[in-house]
Amino acid sequence: MAKDYKKLAEDIIEHIGGESNVAQLQYCMTRLRFYLKDESKADAEYLKNLSGIVTVMKASGQYQVVIGSDVGEVYEAILNISNINGEQTSNTNNKQSGQKKLLDKFIDLISSIFQPFILVLSATGMIKGLVALLGVFGLDEANSGFYAVLNAVGDGFFQFLPVIIALTAAKKFRMNIYTALAIAFALVYPSLSDMAEGTPLYTLFEGTQFSADVFTTFLGIPVLLPPGGYYSTVIPTILAIWLGAKVEKGFKKIIPSVVNSFLTPFFTVLVTATLAILVIGPIATWGSDLIGLIFMAIYKISPTIFVALIGGLWQLLVMFGLHWGLAPIGILQLTEQGFTPILSNSGSASFGVLGVLLAIIIKNKDKNVRNIGIPATIASIFGVTEPGIYGLLLPMKKPFIIALISSAIGGAYTGFFDVVVYRIGGLGVFSITNYITESGQLTMNFWHRVISFILVTVIAFAMQMLMKTPQLDSSVGSTEKKNKNQMLSNTELEKSRKQDIIASPLNGEAKNLSEVNDEVFSSGSMGKGIAIVPKKGIVYAPTNATISMVFQTGHAIGMTTELGTEILIHIGLDTVELKGEGFEKLVQEGDKVLAGQPLIVFEIGELKQKGYEIDVPVVVSNINENSDILITDKKQLEHGDYLFTVVK
Repeated sequence: MAKDYKKLAEDIIEHIGGESNVAQLQYCMTRLRFYLKDESKADAEYLKNLSGIVTVMKASGQYQVVIGSDVGEVYEAILNISNINGEQTSNTNNKQSGQKKLLDKFIDLISSIFQPFILVLSATGMIKGLVALLGVFGLDEANSGFYAVLNAVGDGFFQFLPVIIALTAAKKFRMNIYTALAIAFALVYPSLSDMAEGTPLYTLFEGTQFSADVFTTFLGIPVLLPPGGYYSTVIPTILAIWLGAKVEKGFKKIIPSVVNSFLTPFFTVLVTATLAILVIGPIATWGSDLIGLIFMAIYKISPTIFVALIGGLWQLLVMFGLHWGLAPIGILQLTEQGFTPILSNSGSASFGVLGVLLAIIIKNKDKNVRNIGIPATIASIFGVTEPGIYGLLLPMKKPFIIALISSAIGGAYTGFFDVVVYRIGGLGVFSITNYITESGQLTMNFWHRVISFILVTVIAFAMQMLMKTPQLDSSVGSTEKKNKNQMLSNTELEKSRKQDIIASPLNGEAKNLSEVNDEVFSSGSMGKGIAIVPKKGIVYAPTNATISMVFQTGHAIGMTTELGTEILIHIGLDTVELKGEGFEKLVQEGDKVLAGQPLIVFEIGELKQKGYEIDVPVVVSNINENSDILITDKKQLEHGDYLFTVVK
C-alpha cells in the first residue's frame, strides 16, 4: 500500500525546528541524520510518537530520526518539499575504488551519471524512432506540423543532454547542482555556435591536419568550437563539471563565509564555463582531428581494416565526441564525388547493440534489466543506442565488448565489398536508403549493406546468448565453493517450509543484540537478531535471497529470503560517516544471491583505527510477520554456521 511520505516529511521538518534549523541532512540504511543548528528547537517526543518513525536518537553530533526500510523515500520527500541541503553518502571516495582499473573507473563514472535518467532516455529514444518512421513516409519539419512537434518532443532531451548530465555529474562529484547547471547552460547557449560563422580572422595551424579557422577570440585567445557546438555532448560536459567541482571546493576554502554563498558560485561559473569553452572544447576538437588523421592513414593501407575499425569503434568515438574527426572528411567526399566509404559503416554499430540487447532481454528476467532493455532495444532499431549503451551494455561491460566486436565484423564485410554511402540521413533501419544510388538503383552496394546489418545482429545475438546471463553489476563474482559441513543445502531450506534457517554471514564472535552500543538495534526497534564482532572483513550471504537494498557506502545491506524474511546486516556503528571509505560492494539491489556468496568486503583495521565500533547487527526487520526467532548459543562463528531460525 502506498504511503504518504510527503505528509511524514512535512511533520518531520516542522518538528525539527523548520528547514532553517537544518545545516545538513544525510541518510543511511535505517535513519535520517540531521545536523541541526539548534537541537533544542526539535521536538523529539512528538517525532517518536509519529506514525512511520521508529525512534529518535542524538549521537555523533547528529539528530537521528530512525525510519526503517522506507528511509530513502522519506529522504527524497524531504528534499522535494524543502531547500534542505541533502547529501546521500556515496562511495566516491572508497579506498577500494582506487585499486580498480582505469576502464572500470570510467565505466562506473558513466553508468552512475546516466542511470538516474536512463528510462527517460529510452522513452525519448523511442519517440525519435517514431519520428524517423514518419520521415520514411515523406514527412519533415517543412511540410508537417505533426512531424515538427514530435521531433521536438523526442529530440529535445538529446539536444540538451549536457544539462541533464550536469545535474547527475554534480551529484557524483559533490558540486552544487545549480552552479553545475549554469555551466552546462553556457555550453549549450544557442549563440555560442554562431561564433564559428562568417569570415575567419585567421587560420590556426594552417597547412596541417589540425588546421582550424578562428572566427573570434577571448582576450586574444582563439575560441575553437567543435562542429555543431556542444549539443548532445557527453564527455566535454562531464569534464567541465568535474573541473567545476574542484574549482568550487577551492573557492569555498578561500572566500570568507559572510560572502561565500554568492561569491563562490560567481567565481566557479565564471572560471569553469570559460575554461570549458576555451580549453575543453579545443582539446576535444584536436582529439577529433588526431583520430581523423590516424584513421585516414589506416584507410590508405587497407580499406577493409579501416572500415572494420570504424564499425567496431564508432560507438566509442561518438561517446568521446571524436567522430567529428571523420565526419567532415566523409562530408567532403560526398560533395566532391557523390559517395564516401568513410561514413558507410557507422550504421553497423547500432545493430551490434541491437543484437546484444535482444539476447539480454531474452536471457535476463530481472525486472530492472527488462525495464531498461525493452525500450532500449526498440530505440536501437531506429539507431538510437544511448539508452542501451549507458543503461545496460557499459555497466555489464562484456556485452558492450561483444557489440563492438560484432560491429567490427560487419565493418570488415562491407569494407571487403567496397560498400559506400550516397547520402547522409536516417538512422538504424532507415539508414538503408543511404545506400541506394542517386538514380534509384538497388545495386549490390545496397544488398551488401542489408546483409551486413543482418550479419552484425545475428553475430552479436549469438555471442551474447552463448555468454552467461549478464548482470547489471559485473563486479558480482562467482560464488565460492561451499563447505558441505558449514553451508546449508538448498534441500534443507526447501524442507523448512515454515521456517527460515539463517547462517552466519561472518567469521567472528556472537554478541547479544542488547549489548550493541546503538539504541536502535539494542532496543529491538529494528527487529530481533544477533550481533557479530567480525574477525574477517567479508560479509557472506546467510541464505538464498534477493538483495533488496545496498546502501551506496557499502556499510549496510538488506535482503529478502525465498520465504519472505527480511534481513538487515549493518557493518559497524555510525560507519555511514566514512562515506564508503574501506567498503567494497560486490552485489547490487535486485541481485539474486546464494548462501555463501560474498556480498561486501570491508577493512576491519581501518574502522578500528578511525574509532568506529565494529559490531555487525544481523536482524530480521519484518519480525511482526513472524512468531519467533531461535538464536544460536554458540559464541565463535564461522560464516555458514547456524545463526538463527525464523519460525513463521
